[in-house]
Amino acid sequence: MLSEVIRVDVQVKGIVQGVGFRPFVYRLAQQHDLTGWVVNDAGGVRLEAEGHRPDIDAFLVSLRTSAPPLSHIEELTAEVRSPAGYAEFRIKESVGAGPHEVRLSPDIGVCEDCLAELKDPDNRRFRYPYINCTNCGPRFTITVQVPYDRKHTTIRDFGLCEDCAKEYHDPANRRFHAQPVSCPVCGPSVYLLDASGKRLNTADPVACAAEQLKSGSLLAIKGLGGYHLACDATQEEAVRELRARKRRDGKPFAVMADTLETVLRICAVTEKERELLMSPRRPIVLLPLKTEARGLLPAADCLSPDNDMLGVMLPYTPLQHLLFQEGLELMVMTSGNRSGEPIVYRDEEAVPTLQGIADYYLAGELPIHMRTDDTVTSVFREREYVIRRSRGYVPYPVDLTAAVPSAEGEPHKSGHLPILALGGELKNTFCLVKDRKAFVSHHIGDLDNLETLDSLIGGAEHFQQMFAAKAGVLAYDMHPGYRSSQYASEQQNVVKIPVQHHHAHIASCMAENGVSGPVIGVAFDGTGLGEDGHIWGGEFFAGDYGGFERMARFGYVPLPGGDAAVKEPWRMALSYVMNEEAAEPPADWLNTIEPYKRDIVKRQILQRINTPLTSSVGRLFDAVSSLAGLCHYAEYEGQAAIRLERAADKEASRIYPYDLKAVQGVLEIGTAPLIRELVREIREGVGISEISGAFHRTLAAITGDVCRRIRSERGLNEVALSGGVFQNRLLLAFTVDELERSGFRVWLHSKVPANDGGLSLGQAAIALGKYLTQEGMRESCVWQYPEK
Repeated sequence: MLSEVIRVDVQVKGIVQGVGFRPFVYRLAQQHDLTGWVVNDAGGVRLEAEGHRPDIDAFLVSLRTSAPPLSHIEELTAEVRSPAGYAEFRIKESVGAGPHEVRLSPDIGVCEDCLAELKDPDNRRFRYPYINCTNCGPRFTITVQVPYDRKHTTIRDFGLCEDCAKEYHDPANRRFHAQPVSCPVCGPSVYLLDASGKRLNTADPVACAAEQLKSGSLLAIKGLGGYHLACDATQEEAVRELRARKRRDGKPFAVMADTLETVLRICAVTEKERELLMSPRRPIVLLPLKTEARGLLPAADCLSPDNDMLGVMLPYTPLQHLLFQEGLELMVMTSGNRSGEPIVYRDEEAVPTLQGIADYYLAGELPIHMRTDDTVTSVFREREYVIRRSRGYVPYPVDLTAAVPSAEGEPHKSGHLPILALGGELKNTFCLVKDRKAFVSHHIGDLDNLETLDSLIGGAEHFQQMFAAKAGVLAYDMHPGYRSSQYASEQQNVVKIPVQHHHAHIASCMAENGVSGPVIGVAFDGTGLGEDGHIWGGEFFAGDYGGFERMARFGYVPLPGGDAAVKEPWRMALSYVMNEEAAEPPADWLNTIEPYKRDIVKRQILQRINTPLTSSVGRLFDAVSSLAGLCHYAEYEGQAAIRLERAADKEASRIYPYDLKAVQGVLEIGTAPLIRELVREIREGVGISEISGAFHRTLAAITGDVCRRIRSERGLNEVALSGGVFQNRLLLAFTVDELERSGFRVWLHSKVPANDGGLSLGQAAIALGKYLTQEGMRESCVWQYPEK
């Protein structure tokens, strides 16, 4: 006896558009002898399936268990309806009406099937630089609006030829409704420009570009999210020329290798790092250089001057693969911009912006809608530890449901007022929250010019349009001088929530781990405005999203010249020596810094002229690095600390002395004994490796000591570590070991950076918690931290 015929109405939310989900549903329905339809809508994918109940049940199970590899189902609901009498199963045209719930896929590296076609002389897409299918290619960077359909992407002006149209409309083809599908007949092409922007008449622009790279030229090459500046990384002279023209000084370059085998020759790679390198996301992965790599790669010292790590990625676009097929093995692939400016992504801006840097431009006709830098990531103890979250990762959301539970009686309030968090001043990202899904943006950059601020504003507007979530709440850093904060202050008819910088750091770590708190928060970074008006950066908190109590801090020292001290670590060395009464600095140090400069800064410190007070661990690293003779003038952020870490004995066990005392209800960590002993050892010729190792170990010991005291007082046994200083892998390892030996549960970053790139997520989580728990919050009000 046949079972009853039923119809189910199914809504699927998550990353289900642009990943071959509809053809998957179509084929699955055919397998189970079902009729009905499937469509992309503003909520994701909606379908109706009609058939015998056992077939429907099996179909629903397979929807979850056999979904396309690049899809991610967040929610699947199915409601039984009466049969409608469908005659067949078909794929309907997309529907754009209604509130947007779509989860757009990130940009995806070219798949193996497309690579095989790219290399096949008999295939009609042989050497076609825009080859793609439903399993790979651009998504986020070309989408103008949702739902994700061809007419809503930047390829909409390229009509399909007869062959591509057949593939696009054939449910059995892997290019069925692959929105960027194209071929040499109907799609965009690439072309080569000279330094002046003149288009060169060449039969094969890619082969010609590769020859120029091999001859030592510098090229601007268009990628998925913008232009790269590239050169042959095996030619030291070309690398040095790129560094000079871009004025990049000592900051490391990222490289792209032709194959994993090349990477394995020069870097030590774990299984987890291999997995990241080979993943469809194709991030830049920080890898340790092998000892023998500097012999195999003459340009190694120029590529990564200050440390033994190299940022490496594998090709992810067809164009990049084609370049490597011309005999290249390793290329520098750095962001196509001038230092301090956003990455160039519009073709008409490439030549005027990069003139004087690039000798040639390998451009392409497919427009980029949203500029996106490469993601930079790493692995810490077999877990991903993101440094810069961007291409391949955005706009995948972080779920805040566990981290910030619903307020009693108001489970859906956040859905009515989306939250936009604007991040900080450096390594800026923004974050849009809708219904407890936090969409952290691509990397925007440092907001030290109007172009980058415009990129932040434009990106935030695009996210709000894409997710149909007009922000009613703005969260931002409480520092009034930040451009993002100034922009927030100018907005009208929104709830405004200023957030303390280090509270946001800890909240971001909690949020991505689904921790509701309270926790002990340890925030070590460079600078962030504190509630007392001083510059914080060595903080211990107890609290959660709703608020925190500052339990301990490093002792305040003068920051001579403000931001000038960040660029000139010797200023912090002098400040610590004078402040900690460590007598005179080492003789070698005194001979390095011009006497007149020392005298000026001494007067600044003694007379407290332009010398705000800071508790920053980042500035403590600067001071020690300068005292050790490693870095007096920083060419890029963090250089002094990177050199100090590189010099350290990784097996160090001894620690320097330090003080702990209560000051106005807060435990103060006094570094005077540490600085005095460290300076004495430098004078006596103790090895820098030993000194640096002991310094790292001391900071870990201090962290463990202070956290144990807070646990004794508050009963908290979970510790969240955040802030840019924890990008120091040696300090992170020493600290985690110290805390775990004491029985703490330690939370680390993985989904967003520990540096300021993660601030926006923390701001958003704090704003969500405060908005749900504060009564009477009205439009245009500004929430403030309660006075203690």
